[in-house]
Amino acid sequence: MSSSAETAVPIEFTEQAAKKVSQLIAEEENPNLKLRVYVTGGGCSGFQYGFTFDETPNPGDMQVEKEGVTLLVDPMSLQYLMGGIVSYEEGLQGSRFFVDNPNATTTCGCGSSFSI
Repeated sequence: MSSSAETAVPIEFTEQAAKKVSQLIAEEENPNLKLRVYVTGGGCSGFQYGFTFDETPNPGDMQVEKEGVTLLVDPMSLQYLMGGIVSYEEGLQGSRFFVDNPNATTTCGCGSSFSI
């Protein structure tokens, strides 16, 4: 039954994203860092994803742990990210974190903004 607890998490992140976060934290030499994903207004499609490092969770933050790293999401952003998956990819256009968001009805070509 432990797998049902995992599927109840409203936002997930891939093993590849977790490993990259772990690598970046090691480079910063600060084990207290956590990856924060958030949504702001703007971007070419109405909302925009943002990623930053944060040492301290805020009250109400959702915390998801994987591979020894923590993903933080504030309550306002979480409503737009429910069911989403934070991923990391390296390709010809460079490397980036991105969100596979089932709530987005349209996204822009760069994948960093969306609308609902």
